[in-house]
Amino acid sequence: MSKILIVEDETIIRNALRKLLERNQYEVSEAPSVKEATSKFQLKDFDLIVSDLRLPGAPGTDLIKLAGDTPVLIMTSYASLRSAVDSMRMGAVDYIAKPFDHDEMVNAVKRVIGKAKAANKAAPSSQAASSAIAGMIGASDVMQDLYNRIHKVAPTNATVLIHGETGTGKELVARALHEESNRNNHLMISVNCAAIPDTLIESELFGYEKGAFTGAANNREGLVAAADGGTLFLDEIGELPLEAQARLLRVLQEGEVRPLGSVESRKVDVRLVAATHRDLRKLSKEGKFREDLYFRINVVQLELPPLRERGRDIINIAESLLQRYCGQFGKPQLKLSSAAMDAIMSYNWPGNVRELENAMQRAVILCEDSTEIGDHLLSIDMDARDLDDNTGTSLIEAPRLAGRSSRQEATEDLSLEDYFQRFVLEHQDTMSETELARKLGVSRKCLWERRQRLGIPRTKVSAAASAAK
Repeated sequence: MSKILIVEDETIIRNALRKLLERNQYEVSEAPSVKEATSKFQLKDFDLIVSDLRLPGAPGTDLIKLAGDTPVLIMTSYASLRSAVDSMRMGAVDYIAKPFDHDEMVNAVKRVIGKAKAANKAAPSSQAASSAIAGMIGASDVMQDLYNRIHKVAPTNATVLIHGETGTGKELVARALHEESNRNNHLMISVNCAAIPDTLIESELFGYEKGAFTGAANNREGLVAAADGGTLFLDEIGELPLEAQARLLRVLQEGEVRPLGSVESRKVDVRLVAATHRDLRKLSKEGKFREDLYFRINVVQLELPPLRERGRDIINIAESLLQRYCGQFGKPQLKLSSAAMDAIMSYNWPGNVRELENAMQRAVILCEDSTEIGDHLLSIDMDARDLDDNTGTSLIEAPRLAGRSSRQEATEDLSLEDYFQRFVLEHQDTMSETELARKLGVSRKCLWERRQRLGIPRTKVSAAASAAK
């Protein structure tokens, strides 16, 4: 049974959380402050510490250094993600925003304890293999797993299929596979299959003989032959026409290529690394991608996580880009403001690193302040953010306000979801939807979704107040 220490000064929240975790088969201890937690318990004896960020005497982040190897999960109630960013930078294993569902908390606890136990078992053997890849920034768990797989597969001749959204760095992974292989003294040829017209793709890849078609005045070696002894990287392989797919399959199966118009084939030794953002299995079932080619290239698949799933890596990447563009444009070294960090952490980044690069480059060019980048310079779609800016009452204050209004009525089993519901019901007649969302530290969209889930209809007063705003 895993042992968990809860550090929370609000008695009702602490008791409710303790009962929740005990129902899920955890051994739970509790303390109202950092001082009492350190004087009463040996922190290293626990598998996880769940601590509120704001505590009397000392903040919950002080436990991070005191806990040693014990992971600390921070509960943050601020409307801004700034506090979460700072907590992660200080070494918190993860954070969870109040108010949260019971399932959300239980899943977070299971995830953190599971990762910690797996890391302890794998640490001696995987420490050398988890080193970062040149040109790639990131220390999150998903990136460490990716680095490990690259290190394992790179020295082999196995065909690799890289799958990921646009802008996630698929070519960087292909380059790392080439550089760490025994082919690194030969060329790596990169081809974007989506950028070459269908009528030219075969001649570009496989070459042609003089007179093979109108305009073929000379023999021309194809890119496959040019990669002989090295690596051929086919980006967006899902865009490759079916005719070219058949020729590529022969290259992979027979190790030979025949130029257009030629009757003779040439032996080639090429390692194929392919990349796509599309579902090739689905395309093969629809007849848009050869099934035999799909099975031939899907020997080892590497999945690149989108930027929104990489946690604190986003800030590290942004700061690295900021340094690069400040030097490139001759600007003094700038830093990200708190509001800019909040925006970066809460934005969805559909264009991933490529979109982040554009945002940082634009911000450096437009910045007239000599010290820092403001969130307005990023020019990102703020409506896509999961949380609003830090204004008004913090998340931690919202459930406390609700709890204090009827403290005598509350029971120890009162859930955190109940606090959310109570606060909305008590204040929606005097606040607009925007004000309610700010007080609770969520977006208007999140507030609307929780209304739907909890069955809390908007009153005419709150709707009118929102319209008046």
